[in-house]
Amino acid sequence: MASLSIRLDLTPAIRIGPGKVRLLELVAEHGSISAAGRALDMSYRRAWLLVDELNHSFAEPVISAMPGGRKGGGAVLTPFGRELVASYRAIEREATEAAARHLASLAGRLGPEPATP
Repeated sequence: MASLSIRLDLTPAIRIGPGKVRLLELVAEHGSISAAGRALDMSYRRAWLLVDELNHSFAEPVISAMPGGRKGGGAVLTPFGRELVASYRAIEREATEAAARHLASLAGRLGPEPATP
């Protein structure tokens, strides 16, 4: 089935796509950057770098994190972080609806899939 993937290029250096948005959703779900990274088979360092990049890309942070330690830390989406996720998902949903007819037409014209070795 054909699908649409959305990446928002807010500036040449600030890009938001399905991976970063999913990371934010998983931080909200798990309350932890490391747990969100694990859910995506991503190292903690990579997850933390992406979160840090997002936090420094906007005038306000998207995630608020508490340092770990013996009792553990945690992370939550800020109100702006929740707004960012909701806006991205709304753009994705509306673009998918707008493109559905064209995607179906193109998918209907595909040839047979090549055999995999």
